[in-house]
Amino acid sequence: MANKITKAIIPVAGWGTRRLPITKIIEKSMLPVGNRPLVDYSVQELIEAGVTDIYMVISNVEPCQVREFYQDNLALNLYLEARGKKDRLELAKTLPDNVKIHYVSQDPSSKYGTAVPVAMVAEEYNLNEPVFVFMGDDFIWNPGGESSATSLLKAIKGEDESALLAIDHPHSALLNGGALTIEDEKITKIQEKPSEEQVTGLASVSKYIIAPSLMKEIVDYVHANDFGAMDQEYMITDPFASYIAKGGTFRAARTSGEYLDGGTLEGWVHANNVVCGGEK
Repeated sequence: MANKITKAIIPVAGWGTRRLPITKIIEKSMLPVGNRPLVDYSVQELIEAGVTDIYMVISNVEPCQVREFYQDNLALNLYLEARGKKDRLELAKTLPDNVKIHYVSQDPSSKYGTAVPVAMVAEEYNLNEPVFVFMGDDFIWNPGGESSATSLLKAIKGEDESALLAIDHPHSALLNGGALTIEDEKITKIQEKPSEEQVTGLASVSKYIIAPSLMKEIVDYVHANDFGAMDQEYMITDPFASYIAKGGTFRAARTSGEYLDGGTLEGWVHANNVVCGGEK
């Protein structure tokens, strides 16, 4: 297994327009799946994998529900203590003491796309080590099995290698993630937004380990392009493709878990049914 990775980036600044009108008042990453918000499944998984510093890219619109969720609610704590509800007090503590969330504010009207928040964090915190990047509106459900973070760590074979999570027989929601071509355990091609007929093997999921060389590729890509609001997005798969073309090692980590997505109403309902035991 690769050396321990202690840092992770989670972008959660999007408007969640596909989930309007509810996302007018509830941030997409905070939509509940079971008794927890969407993003917390990734947060808790990363903490379990050894991450101690999480860089959360949030909107600059206040109030920020993600920030409020991960900070102590002193009034609630006092209430629970006064009534002897220690079991509830433990549930209200959303982060262990050794984990810190760093918040990076992104203007929703600025450059848009999955590469932008990753580049922002890399530059602001001068990250020069492998980091996890997990998008905040989906997760892998694999109770009793290997987490996606662990699968990614196991896929790395040497220094300065990157990895992404891959899933067999993808759900239709994964078609936007990219179809993968793999040779000798390495990804040689990522086909962005393929047709359903073109997805015959593995599809990528938005869970990554980003090596320093790939992080530089992402930062350079964001700086080198000036897409307007009506142009293409700054897709993180674009620098992935150039990184592969230049000979960078990008490995696919397979998971036996189920991909659950809260970005669509259908996906969110399915996620709740699965987590709450209503579907298999």
